[in-house]
Order: sequence, then C-alpha cells, then structure tokens
Amino acid sequence: MTRRRWVRLDNASNIFLAARTSSDPKVFRLSAEMDHEVDPQLLQRALDLTYDQYRLYRAVLRRGVFWYYLQDSDLRPVVTEENLHTCAPIYQADRRTLLFRVEHHRRRIVLEVFHALSDGTGALWFLTDLVTAYLRLRYPEQPPAAEPVHELSLDSFAHYFRRRRDAAPRQAPVSALGSGAERDPGADVDRPAPWGLGRLRRASGTRVYRVRGTRTPDHRTRAVELTMPAPDVLALARAEGVSLTIYLTALFFESVRRSSGDLGRARTLAASVPVNLRQFFPSTSPRNFFATVRVEHTYGDGPDDLGAICRNLESQFRPKAAPEALETKLRRFIQFERTPALRIVPRPLKDVILGVVNRISNRSLTVAVSNLGRVTLPEPADSHVRRMLFHVSAARPQFCAISHAGLLTVTFTSPFSETDHIREFARSLTANGIDVVVAAARVTEDELAEAEAGTDAGTDGEEKP
Repeated sequence: MTRRRWVRLDNASNIFLAARTSSDPKVFRLSAEMDHEVDPQLLQRALDLTYDQYRLYRAVLRRGVFWYYLQDSDLRPVVTEENLHTCAPIYQADRRTLLFRVEHHRRRIVLEVFHALSDGTGALWFLTDLVTAYLRLRYPEQPPAAEPVHELSLDSFAHYFRRRRDAAPRQAPVSALGSGAERDPGADVDRPAPWGLGRLRRASGTRVYRVRGTRTPDHRTRAVELTMPAPDVLALARAEGVSLTIYLTALFFESVRRSSGDLGRARTLAASVPVNLRQFFPSTSPRNFFATVRVEHTYGDGPDDLGAICRNLESQFRPKAAPEALETKLRRFIQFERTPALRIVPRPLKDVILGVVNRISNRSLTVAVSNLGRVTLPEPADSHVRRMLFHVSAARPQFCAISHAGLLTVTFTSPFSETDHIREFARSLTANGIDVVVAAARVTEDELAEAEAGTDAGTDGEEKP
C-alpha cells in the first residue's frame, strides 16, 4: 500500500474552511481570453502536462481530530465545458475531490480554485503555465520550456514567521500589491487575528457602512466585469500620487456614498486589501502566502474629495504594508495559533471559533479588494491572450483587478442582485474620459429566463463573466 504524503494546512487556509457559506464558498476564478475558440482536446493535454508540475494541486482535503490537512492523491483533473455558475462550490466535506476545476467557454480558459488550496498569485502561476502549455501545443514551432515542480510541503508562513530569523526581509515597494483571493486570491477574506478582537472593541464607537441588498435567488455570486484601457486608469492614479489599487478603492468608496443617497450615522467606509508576501519574503510555493491591510475613510471628518480620500488611504496603507509591520503581525498570529491550549482544541470547535471571529471582522468592512497587477505571459501565450480576468465569491461587495495586453479588468462580485454602486463606479470613470465596457452575469429569475431564451449578450457580444 502506497503511503500518501500529507501536510497540515497553513494558518491562512483554516479561516477559509471555517468561513465558507452557501453564498460564499471561498472559490475564486482566473480566466484567460484567447484570440480563438478554445480546443478542448489540446486544453486537456496541456492540463495533464501542467498538473504534473504542481504536486500541490494533486492534493485532496482531509479532516483530522485537531486540524485539516492536504493529502496527495492519484486523481486526475478533467477539462469540462463551463456549465456551472461562476465560483460554484468546489470543496465538499463528504467527497474526496480535487480542490480546483478547469473549464472552457468559447474563447476563455477558466481556472477556479478553493481558496484553502492556493492564493491568487499561486493560482496565476498555474494558469500561466496551463495557457502557455496549451498554446505551445497549438503552435508547436515554439520550443518547450522546462517548468519548475511546485512541491506540496512548503509552508512559507512557517518558514518565515514560526521561528526567529537573522536575515532581514527583502525590500520591495509597498505599492506593489498582490492577492489573497489572491486572493485572494483571491483574494479574499480579511484574515482575522486574535488581537483583532480587541481592536474591534476599541473601534466600536466607529460605525462602518455596509452595503446591503437583495440576496440572489439561489445564492450564486453576482459578477459584473468592467474592461478599460489600463494606461488611462493608471494615469488617473498617478495624478493623485497613489497606487492603482488605492485609487480604485477610493473610487469605490465614492461610488458607494453616491449610490447610497445617505450614509446616515455609519459615515466610515473600510476596505481590506491583501498584500502578496512574496514581494518581501521570497517564496516559490503556490500555497496561500498573503496578509491583509485594513484602510478606512470617515466622511465629514475632513476633505472628502476623491484626491483627499486617495491620500488618506495611502497614508494608512504604507506603514501597515511595510515588511517589518507585516512580520510583527504574522509572528503574533502564528504564536497564538501554536499555543498548547489552542492546539488541543478539537477541529470542529476551532471552526466555530474562527467562524465567529470572521463574522466579527466582516462587520468592520465595507468592501474587500484584490489586485493581481499587470500580467506578462511567456510566448507564445502573451501574443495570443487578450484580456485576463479575476474575481472571487463574496460575503460582501468586493472587486478584483488584473491587467494584460493593455486592458484593465475590474470585476465586482456581490451576494446581492443590486448593482447601483457599480453603475456609479463606471460613471465616474467615463466622466474622466475612460472608455468602459460592461458585462454582467445573469442571476435573477428574469435574467436567467432571458439567457435561456438565447438573449444573453455577455462580454463582447458573446462571452459571459
């Protein structure tokens, strides 16, 4: 009998298991749009090749008495035509299945991942290798490249933060944001830390505005894609002296304020922004390796124009996203996680505790944000891929950004049917001279009936988000 390799989940992954719900199964999606209709047979061959390089992606999730763990398997993934709504649940506790799926729809290659397996950056590596392998099969004149094997066992959180290190973290610009989802990744749930409870109590006098609405009929995620020229939007951010992520976050705050009519007594809007830790602490592991930073703006306490909001958010983000601050935060979290008292708590009770802490953390947020940045693919992929897209299932309104081939795609997801704040977001961009193309997934009964009748126009007149 073959002995299976296994490894405990990293500290970021456990929260996704405890926090998943029917409306937010903690799944994120990355897509690459080709310049041709996808060939399913070639895509399957490419998936077989890529899968052999990612031992992590062979893992299934198992439940122990005290923790979850990933275990190697002999399962093989099968490419399917897209037939589920976006970010449909992947992990099922009573079934031994892979924690990702690969689908195709017309010109799109789609990768969906359960967030306990990987973050947005790790999944982007997988999708990049998958698309490159597919296009090398389609255009065989391109010489093959040797791809690295991504192991199952490496936990970068444990490597960098469980014990004292002599080496200082590698410096990188704090404006270079990644995902958890990326992902958060997708990014993704704001990972609550034990010390966060005290912070929330101390801030209890501040009422955070939370977008509310009508739940989608069958708990599917509402996804709306906005596609625009990346250089033009980046120029707007640079004019305000902030990163693209901070600019989009400030624009979201303004969009919520305008669409709400009146914020009432909850005048503070807050966002969770994931930071890719690999930019400070080098890692080749595709497992979750990100932290989150919370930023906020209170209307009525000072200047409330877009530029002032941008500068306020940037001034909060920079010190919190410094490598020293992130390391201190993560060491404290892991130290708490590994206390003897907590380690002997049975897994089901840990799930309850983490779930409660996550719900408390969610009350202090208006939106979660994730930006995977500008993607450059190896040839022949780069010249045959048009847009790239990224979004996550959502417990609250969220947006994810990614750019490729000069096109920035910002995808909003929400558990609600209403899209008023997205409409305001698009209007603000067009008012600044940005050409915006909008595509929305159908979620209501009337919209789904229209789609079944063949009237779903979708992206570029044919694709769907």
